[in-house]
Amino acid sequence: MTALQNTELERVARRRAGAKLGWYIHACVYIAVNLGLATLSATSGRHWAIYPAFGWGIGLAVHGAVVFFIAGGGGVFDGLVARERRQLAAQKDPW
Repeated sequence: MTALQNTELERVARRRAGAKLGWYIHACVYIAVNLGLATLSATSGRHWAIYPAFGWGIGLAVHGAVVFFIAGGGGVFDGLVARERRQLAAQKDPW
C-alpha cells in the first residue's frame, strides 16, 4: 500500500468511527432523557412519556440504519461504491 492509500484508509476509518460514535451518543442521550420523562410521567399519574419515546425512537432507529447499514458501516454502501467504480472505469473518457 502506498502512503496515499494509507491516508485515504485512515480518513475513511475515522469518518466511519465518528458516525458510529455519534449514534452511540444519540442512544445514550435518548435513554437518559426518556428515563427522566418517564419519571415525570409516572409522578403526574398519566403515562404521556410513551409518545416522545416512540417518536424519538423512530428517529434513533433511522439514524442507526443509516450509520450501520447504508453509509459505510455495512456492505450496502461499499457495494454501491464498487458498482459505481466499475461503471466509471468501463466508460470511455469523453475528452
